Amino acid sequence: MRGLNSILELRVDELDQLIATAKDIIAHPENYWNRCAHKKLATLFFEPSTRTRLSFEAAMLELGGSVLGFSEAASSSASKGESVADTAKIVSCYADIIAMRHPKEGAPFVAAQAASIPVINAGDGGHNHPTQTLADLLTISRELGRLNDLTIGLCGDLKYGRTVHSLIEAMSRYPGVKFVLISPKELKIPGFIRYNVLEPHHIPYKEVSSLEEAIPELDVLYMTRIQRERFEDPWEYQRLRDTYVLDVEKMKLAKEIMCVLHPLPRVNEISVKVDADPRAAYFRQALNGKYMRMALILKLLDEAEKNPQPHLMNEMELEYDRVCHNPKCISQVEQELPQLFRCTDKAADIHRCVYCDQRG
Repeated sequence: MRGLNSILELRVDELDQLIATAKDIIAHPENYWNRCAHKKLATLFFEPSTRTRLSFEAAMLELGGSVLGFSEAASSSASKGESVADTAKIVSCYADIIAMRHPKEGAPFVAAQAASIPVINAGDGGHNHPTQTLADLLTISRELGRLNDLTIGLCGDLKYGRTVHSLIEAMSRYPGVKFVLISPKELKIPGFIRYNVLEPHHIPYKEVSSLEEAIPELDVLYMTRIQRERFEDPWEYQRLRDTYVLDVEKMKLAKEIMCVLHPLPRVNEISVKVDADPRAAYFRQALNGKYMRMALILKLLDEAEKNPQPHLMNEMELEYDRVCHNPKCISQVEQELPQLFRCTDKAADIHRCVYCDQRG
């Protein structure tokens, strides 16, 4: 039995199979109407969500299953101080699979270690968002017909943008992919992506600050919102919030076959006038998310039935003598969690927290 915490937990052939299943669901929905009959999905959303929560719920309902859960921390026992691990153990008594969103990085990972059913990470702070990446992959495949030999521009909040982190992790495993990272210096890609993914695997990338200069070479433009909820200083958010705005004039600089993605919600980083452009794929992307979550639920429930044993972390080479100083890490608020680190680069003596991937 396993869940999904990071997109890297899925092999490339598994990603391709999920895409194939999603396309079959689109073509033959009647074949899937009762595939999850008598199964229950628990949606544990400790943080606001529209698309992710509703698409998970729609996915389970269209598979013939049912849904229970909550949409804010205040309506759960977390408001009474219950730990993530205890919540996961309790919910395991009532459901067959969990989708969890949490503002603290590593919370779904902790839940997965405690639960006796599969746990899907539906977004943890500014860390990972693997199911959004599944939606992104299906969208790129349907819009452009391939996932290889692409130049992908990621624009906006690359520091806290968990969708960006997961997309880079996924697409870096396809041949011929290169990245153009478009952001102000304050919101550049974090070290765990730069030093764990891009550089060790020699993935071509460049960092620029101008969207206008970058857009002509792109096959995919992935716009992101400057996320107010990730900033501790409101003045810093106000200063950066309007850094990039995609409008009709900038779209004139782009290739005729480029597609524009956005995990949504948007604020003002994409003009509503761009919506009429056939290259604007972000609403189709939201729909694709439902199909990919259907495919993922089917896969994980099938695997759990064949192998009900917990999929616990490999404790080999873990270190306990370091401290994570990331204030957004789940280990900072749940004090009974052990501080766990894994060496990711022996030569440079780099050790990263197993919960949030930040360097210790």
